[in-house]
Amino acid sequence: MTPFDTLTAPAVPLRLANVDTDQLLPGRFLRKPRSDGYDNYLFHDVRRDADGALRPDFPLNDPRWAGAPILVADRNFGGGSSREGAVYALVDAGIRAVIAPSFGDIFYSNAIKNGLLPIRLPVEAIERLWQIAEVDPSAPLTVDLAAQTVRPANGEPVGFEIDPFHKSCLLAGTDDIDLTLEHADAISAFERSDRAARPWRAPAG
Repeated sequence: MTPFDTLTAPAVPLRLANVDTDQLLPGRFLRKPRSDGYDNYLFHDVRRDADGALRPDFPLNDPRWAGAPILVADRNFGGGSSREGAVYALVDAGIRAVIAPSFGDIFYSNAIKNGLLPIRLPVEAIERLWQIAEVDPSAPLTVDLAAQTVRPANGEPVGFEIDPFHKSCLLAGTDDIDLTLEHADAISAFERSDRAARPWRAPAG
């Protein structure tokens, strides 16, 4: 997992509330291998018209925000089902941080585990970030995880809260597998002692 420290980049304004995980990644694409690139399916049914063509009015289709790694969204972002693929789609599209007033709880947890930083800010701050991005799409927004601040260009930083454990994992780029491997020696020692004490439990062959 790529560590997250400080990111300064343009932000995409997404004035949509209650974006659920089926909008982020429609269920019919879950059977696709991630190697195909889940970014191909991000907001698939929202960003395209009935004929499948990209809608020019959808922010992620706007060339002014092409490649922007920060998404500023509305309340209840990532609600709905628990599919982790919704986070994969954002990460594969190069999104490193999503800023919103509130998130679906499971989406928030999945984001942290995949190196995507979810930031809760007050509605007033979100409105200000939308306005800045819409007036100047190239305006840089700085997300400083260590300091727990979001700072718009020529503006005052706004603080945000994050669980200390989640913060440390993101800063170090540590996922659940890495956390388990930190105890690899202890796990191996237990397996050896358990095999000696209860050989009948060991798999045959």
